[in-house]
Amino acid sequence: MENARDQNATNSTQSRVNTGLCCAMWVNESVSDVQVDEELESVELEELQDILPSHQPRFIIYSYKMEHNDGRTSFPMCFIFYTPRDAHMELQVMYAGTQRALAAAVGAPRLLEVREIDELTSDWLNEKLNR
Repeated sequence: MENARDQNATNSTQSRVNTGLCCAMWVNESVSDVQVDEELESVELEELQDILPSHQPRFIIYSYKMEHNDGRTSFPMCFIFYTPRDAHMELQVMYAGTQRALAAAVGAPRLLEVREIDELTSDWLNEKLNR
């Protein structure tokens, strides 16, 4: 499903301990492959609202610095499936069928889904992770 370059990109995202690391991926229908769209460092989730396409699904691997109430700091890696409500149905089905296998392939312990680009915020992510 993933080519070697894209596997290296996801491994690179996993191995760096930093704030706001992001790897956005898309499904290339013509070759039935998941490919890297964007690799970003020091990016807030809110900034992705301006970067990601508003009508096309994306898989997002995101890691950031999370401060806990007890003083601990962690760097969770999240796999976010962004699928806009107005995306073509064929794309939604293709991405939905790929999400779990891709999340397992990159070793993402958390699988989250967002339907509207403006929901993609730090508050949204913190709420999901603190459940």
